[in-house]
Amino acid sequence: MVIKKYSVEIVIPIYNEEVELTASIERLHSFLKKNFKDYEWNITIADNASTDASLVIAKSLTKRLTNVDFLHLPLKGRGRAVKEAWSKSKADFLVYMDVDLSTDLNCLIPLLYSMKKGYDVAIGSRLLPKSEVIGRPIKREILSRGYNLLIKLFFGVLFSDAQCGFKGITRKIAKNLIPQITDNAWFFDSELLIVAEKLGYKIFEVPVIWVDNPGSTVRVLKTVSGDLKGLLRLYIDRPWRKK
Repeated sequence: MVIKKYSVEIVIPIYNEEVELTASIERLHSFLKKNFKDYEWNITIADNASTDASLVIAKSLTKRLTNVDFLHLPLKGRGRAVKEAWSKSKADFLVYMDVDLSTDLNCLIPLLYSMKKGYDVAIGSRLLPKSEVIGRPIKREILSRGYNLLIKLFFGVLFSDAQCGFKGITRKIAKNLIPQITDNAWFFDSELLIVAEKLGYKIFEVPVIWVDNPGSTVRVLKTVSGDLKGLLRLYIDRPWRKK
């Protein structure tokens, strides 16, 4: 009896990540090759308008490593890159993670297992009791907790961490949900989860081990501004009520 392997697409959205791209993809590839023999897996590097050597490096990696592809978008936007890569994939499970691999890769195992057991969306959370966060500046910790509290207050959702760059979704749900997500930047994560929960999809949270990356290219104030504007738009529009 032949047992069908589940397939998983892991998307790494990048913008000007020439410094750590090679090491991160090699590390992820090695981990999957060793630990995910029961899955058919593929890595897609989703470059969104990089101006450095990131795209050249991505192309080189696809030639040197098996099961690694790249996707190039001429416009910036992490959300745009993830949505495009997920929409093109035929895998059973669609995942994305930040290129710095701040979240311990072993957390990928329960993330996928939860979707195998019937959850629609699975996310890493740094704010659960069993989570371990290492080296995060207190300012960013306060901003993150305050932001997630706002989400709970205004939308009454149950998930704890909207912003952790470690998420998965089943392809069946992605087909219905992605077209409803309008943000193409950093608010993509929050919008995806808020709309998903409001539409009744089951979300599973994985407590993660997360190590801060001091060299992160995320601009905190710009991201916060975009997130707050996104929350206001969702609160006014409430797209889930139109279904």
